Order: sequence, then structure tokens, then C-alpha cells
Amino acid sequence: MLDVHEAGQGPCLVLIPSLGRGQEDYDGIAPGLVAAGFSVIRAEPRGIGGSTPAAAGATLHDLAADLAALIRAPAIVVGHAFGNWIARVLAHDRPELVRGVAMLAALTGTGTDPAIRQHINGSFDPSLPDAERLVHLQTAYFAPGHDARVWLPGWHPAVARAQRAASAATTGTGWLRAGERHPLLYVAAAQDAIAPLPSEAEVRAALGPRAIRVVIEDAGHALLPEQPQAVIEALVSFARSLP
Repeated sequence: MLDVHEAGQGPCLVLIPSLGRGQEDYDGIAPGLVAAGFSVIRAEPRGIGGSTPAAAGATLHDLAADLAALIRAPAIVVGHAFGNWIARVLAHDRPELVRGVAMLAALTGTGTDPAIRQHINGSFDPSLPDAERLVHLQTAYFAPGHDARVWLPGWHPAVARAQRAASAATTGTGWLRAGERHPLLYVAAAQDAIAPLPSEAEVRAALGPRAIRVVIEDAGHALLPEQPQAVIEALVSFARSLP
């Protein structure tokens, strides 16, 4: 069972959150997308809210199939950070359900600095004092001058472990180049420490020739709480450009 939130009327966007985080991360942009004339589907990841945990041995294909079952007409699938993996798998497995793919603050295939990965792990550790976790959050996720305290809550370590296991259990790489088959929007955060800013040529080389890049300034990997209006504008412009 999935805990699903739907709002609005018009062309559909499916919003997929980051590793170990829930749909509340999209609270700052979902109303703006609805106001712009779109319908929005937000399903809580398995293990969060009313969504039952993922089954043992689940892969990204299983997580993508959960969302495919919710789509009633071709949609734009939007994945923030880890969510982009599910978005790309969904586009690969069920291309008839997908008008386009949007990746927000996502790795194009390169790795993350091991030092930054330590800060990611610290962000997930609820046993640490808030002051220490804030250092991890600020370093890994937020651009200088932004208040990382907004992300102190909302972390689900058990869900993150299950999602990482699903990634590790997923074989094959054909789904990675989602920009071969579908229009693809890569929204880069200019100060992203986890997914450093790639060039437009690097984006196309990694994702396919139909990929385009938009750069949002004054934002880190968190992106959504930092620059919600810029994200709305990028998604609306992309959606309106599609047939």
C-alpha cells in the first residue's frame, strides 16, 4: 500500500523525493505547480507515512512499478537526488507512461567525494547532537548563507538503507540514459557539493542527446527548500515545451 497525495488538474507531474526523505520536501513547490495548471502526484516512499515498507530483495524496478500504477495519462516524472534513479527506471520500463524526465540536483554517473559522503552519513545519524548534524547538513546539502535547520527533521534511516539496497540489487544500465528516448531536464544546483555542476556537454554525454541543462544559482544539493520558485519555473517551462 502507498500513501498517495494528489492535487490539481491538467498535465501530470510525478514528484519523487531524495534518499530517505518524504514527500514533505516538495511542499514548497507542489502548490506552485498546481497554480500553474498542472496535476501533481506525490507518493510517500515505502516505509514512510502510510506506505508499507519495501519487500526484501526489492529493486529500483519495483519502486518504479509502484509509481507506474498511479499514472493514468503520460506524465513528467521528477526525481530529486536519489529520486532521479527511480524516475529514470520508470521511463525505461514504462516509456508509454512518460512524457519527459526531470532530474533535480542529481548525479549524472560520477561519484561523490568520500569526504562529502561522510557528511551525508552524519546527516542521517539521529544519535548525533543537532549542532553536529547541522555541520553535516550545511556542508553536504546547502549553499553558503542558507539555513540548514529546515532539514534537521524528515530523515528516515531505515528507508534510506532499503533504498540503497534496492539500488545495489538493480542490474543493467540501459535505464541510465533516459535522454536517449525522452526529453530530459537536468536541473543543476550551482553550489552542489554532492553532485558537482556538470557542463552541458557532460550532461548530454551521460544522459543522452535529448537532455538539456538548467543551472540554479545560490543552491546546494537540498535545492528544493533553497530555491523553490526557481525550481517551479524550470519545471513549468520544461513541461510547457513538450508536445
